[in-house]
Amino acid sequence: MAFKGADTKTRRRLTPADRLRAALITLAEGQATVTDHGERSWASITFAGTRHQVTLVFTGAEAIEAGEKFIAFLPEHDFAIPGQLVADAAVSAVDHQMLPEERMVVQVEVLMLDDN
Repeated sequence: MAFKGADTKTRRRLTPADRLRAALITLAEGQATVTDHGERSWASITFAGTRHQVTLVFTGAEAIEAGEKFIAFLPEHDFAIPGQLVADAAVSAVDHQMLPEERMVVQVEVLMLDDN
């Protein structure tokens, strides 16, 4: 018997990586698709965190325009990811293709530090 108001589906808790991808898509005005995301642990003497490498694809003229803004605003963007501080965000590569359809692939690197 199910209880009234009980959710029969298990909800997955969002990870910092999930939140980062969502923040990048928001910064891209919803015009990008994340096609690859890798992360690895990172630490210094005083800080610990993760380094993320994310590939976003912008397809079509409107998306390309949003992608160009994304590239311009990423380095100075203030991310709001609970428990994390984005210490560095940079575009590491851009590939712009015209055929068969206009497409821009943007690779970014983001260093997130644990802010606990």
